[in-house]
Formats: sequence, C-alpha cells, structure tokens
Amino acid sequence: MFWLNCLRIFAVTTLTLSAEPHRLFLCGAASKGYVVGAQLPPSGLFTLTARETWDHLGYNHPFLSSLDYDRRDPRVLYLAAGNGCIRSADGGRTWRILTSWKVTELQDVAVDPHHPETLFIALPDGIAVSSDDGRTWNHADSGITRKFTKTIRIDRAIKGRLLAGTELGVFLTTDNGAHWSRAAGTPEMITAIEQSPHQPSEWLAATQSSGLYRSLDNGSSWQPVPAIPAGPTLYKIAYDPRQPRRLAVCGWGPGVLVSEDNGRTFTPRNAGLPSTRIWSVAFHPDHPGRLFAGVHEEAVFVSGDAGLHWTRRGMEGSIVQGFFFVPEARP
Repeated sequence: MFWLNCLRIFAVTTLTLSAEPHRLFLCGAASKGYVVGAQLPPSGLFTLTARETWDHLGYNHPFLSSLDYDRRDPRVLYLAAGNGCIRSADGGRTWRILTSWKVTELQDVAVDPHHPETLFIALPDGIAVSSDDGRTWNHADSGITRKFTKTIRIDRAIKGRLLAGTELGVFLTTDNGAHWSRAAGTPEMITAIEQSPHQPSEWLAATQSSGLYRSLDNGSSWQPVPAIPAGPTLYKIAYDPRQPRRLAVCGWGPGVLVSEDNGRTFTPRNAGLPSTRIWSVAFHPDHPGRLFAGVHEEAVFVSGDAGLHWTRRGMEGSIVQGFFFVPEARP
C-alpha cells in the first residue's frame, strides 16, 4: 500500500508539473488564394491544443490584429479587430463587441496590469481608453499631432506610463493617456514596441524603414540599434523570457533575425523557412528556445532551438498577425 500511494503521488505530481502554465493564441486569416465574395476559410482567433493542432475559436473573422487579457481572470480576452474591440469572457468561445460602429480598424489593444478594468486601443484616428471594462470609451491622445497609432504598450513597472507607436514616432504619457509627448530620437512610423521582461527600463521599437531602436531610460530617449540596418519593414519584436540576452526581430525581407547578445549582433535564422516574408515571431515563455514564426501565406513554423531548425506547424496559407501567451485560468 505504501508503494501504491507513492506511485499515486508521483503520478499527480508529474501531471501538475507537465501542465502548460500558458496557453498560446494567434490571430490569423487564411488569405492565400482567397477571392473576394467567396466563403471565408477559417480565420480569426485560434489556440494551440494539446494535440499540437490549432482550434478555431468564436466566429469567422477576417481581421484580428492583437489580443490582451484581464490579469484578474485570464479567461477574459480582448481582441483588436477590424470591426471594433471584442471581449470574450470564456476564453474565446463567445465574443461581444464593445465599441460602436464608428470605431473600426483597430491596430492594438492593451489591458492595464495595474488597473485591469482599464483598456486602451490603438486606432487610425488616435487612442481611446475605457475605465469600466469596455462599457464606455473616450479619446486619450492629446499631444499626438498625427493620430494614426499602430501599437500601444503599458509599462508594467510604472503606473500611468504608456508608450505608443505612431506615424510620427514613439509617444510617451505618464498620466494614463491624458497628455502625450514625443520621445526623443525616434524616427517616423513605428510598427512595434516591446518592453524587456528582464530589465523594465529597456524597450525596443521596430520601424517601417529605419531599422530597430532601443531605449534604456523607460522610453524617454531612443537610439538606433546598429546591427539592424535601415530599409526593410520590421513587424514584430520578441524577447526570450527564459534567456536574458536572446531576442528576435522579424520583417519583410530579412525574415527572422535572432540576437544572442542582447542586440549587439543579429544572425538570420531562416534555414528551413519557405520565405523571408515574416509577419510575426514569439518565444514560448514555458519552453526555453522555442520560437514561433508566421510566414506570409505559408504556415506557422516552430523551432526548438531559437530558429536554427524549423518545423511546419499548421495554419496553411495564412497571415498570422501575432502570437499571444495567456496564463491558464485556475479552476
């Protein structure tokens, strides 16, 4: 009986340790070969199952650009979509549009980790904020002279501090969006902004044609990263949460670029990929070195060694706007 109990304890412990702490979602659209007017193939929100297949969640949606979640309950998801900000209270099975018909072509959504009832959305005409879980909205972009906003990020370490990527560079607010000012040293048209998971004062910004920029003072000033030349459009930035010196950048032309020395040098990691037109990259927070890439109208590819080798992993013929890791909800 003693040994039987030990085996039972071992089995329960093994199951607990092997459970995935994070759930992977992606926003994608099956665009290859699509003809306007035809029935849209499965598109919208997907999640990776335990069988390593992609489960389509909710209704068919042609354009989802971003996802964030409520830190109080990770089953509550917010989606930035072509037809508004969409909320799901059940992990993506059912959706409800929070914004009016006037709010369209959302570029990004961010939930305030300090005040989870507060949401920000990036729009073609500025930035909007809701302080009541999306029930009401107001513009919060005073100081941003050209309104198109591609991305918005909330400083996880400093309350009230946000960074926005616009067509005139990075803008910064320290009062929850009431007033914005342009950060020093940033070029025009920012496509992505990310905060380092290892050093909160460090940020990276990707651009449409000016390369990669870094800030070491909480986003106040920026300098170009010499290892990434100007020219190609960069789309996404990914820090490896498990390796402090590793990060990846992707774009249209350079493909996947990986640095193992915190951005001092970058190496192309495209061997095994069918194209160097890459929309999105992301490191898995639970598996060291596991890197995902969305190749334009090809598929999702995954690497177990930070891009040295790649394996095709479904979503054939799709454009993947982004990969998003959400903590598993506790029962």
